Amino acid sequence: MIASFLARSSQSKTRVATKLASPITGLRFKSTADSSEYIFSPIFLRCIDSKVKRIGFVGLGNMGLPMATNLFNGFKDKADFIIYDLNQKTTSNFLKDHNTDPNNKDKVKVAKSPLEVAQEATVIVTMLPASQHVEGVYFGKDGLFGALGENHLVMDASTIDQSMATRVAKALHEKGAKAIDAPVSGGTGGAQAGTLTFMVGSNTNADFDLAKPYLEKMGKNIVYCGTNGNGQVAKICNNMLLGISMIATSETMNLGVRMGMDPKLLAGILNTSSGRCWSSEVYNPCPGVQENSAATRGYTGGFGMPLMAKDLRLAVNAAVDTKTTVMLGAMAQQLYNQMAANKDYENLDFSAAYKWLSENSK
Repeated sequence: MIASFLARSSQSKTRVATKLASPITGLRFKSTADSSEYIFSPIFLRCIDSKVKRIGFVGLGNMGLPMATNLFNGFKDKADFIIYDLNQKTTSNFLKDHNTDPNNKDKVKVAKSPLEVAQEATVIVTMLPASQHVEGVYFGKDGLFGALGENHLVMDASTIDQSMATRVAKALHEKGAKAIDAPVSGGTGGAQAGTLTFMVGSNTNADFDLAKPYLEKMGKNIVYCGTNGNGQVAKICNNMLLGISMIATSETMNLGVRMGMDPKLLAGILNTSSGRCWSSEVYNPCPGVQENSAATRGYTGGFGMPLMAKDLRLAVNAAVDTKTTVMLGAMAQQLYNQMAANKDYENLDFSAAYKWLSENSK
């Protein structure tokens, strides 16, 4: 039916390919000087007659909540939603805010366990703090794996060690499911604005193509990094650099302020000079430099100190495993470990490195 329609609608030189594309690549168009070729795969044909009925999201923390909100808003006219988080206040508020369709009382459901999410949804996103939480949600009692199968597409946006990402992917593949590791960069601001960068690892390009429409509702840059686990490689490398640059920016701003320089003026000079970086320009750690920064609101919200400490530990552990020298990364890890273990800093944003340095410079 589709082939005949395309054939009727095309110019005389247009031909419809009879050879199917590789599985799950969707519909592709290939044009040459003499012809236009339409190639469609089995998954594309199936999607004509069916659609995802419910999307699941597990983990509604500082990052997960706005991500889930954007995903819901992007698909609310196409699919229902089911959520799970240990924080019942968060799930109740999400239900109150989004379950507003008078004709569909079950537009948004709150699951009692990750298992229920897998039973109800065929597309699932998880956003969890660390490897142990991923292990519990996937493999634990009433975990996702109790109901996952070949109809499932599962995307984990957590930042975890590569070995855990590949373990999850292997187990998913054994069940016939599609496995995507898709850690993010962009912070809570990017999560709220839907401008996150997703660093994606998947078994095939086809799996990446299948996941991309969902990730695009939550992010702006969706980057395919290669096989499962490579998304985590990209993420820990990025966050090691971020941790180092935030400490360097904090030291620089603290030095300039203690020498009598106006912090806004100093930041302006840095950001038009060779010292410019994301930590100085977009997320400056000195209070008062930027109106919407975590530093200006007392280092509340944002990317927590324990999370940066965890990401740096992942990077340093990977460096040990691969016999790679990361001197600055290891030093940054020690500083963030120290701050994360301090009761006055453990709940602050990672840019509070400036506060720690300024207070310990007296």
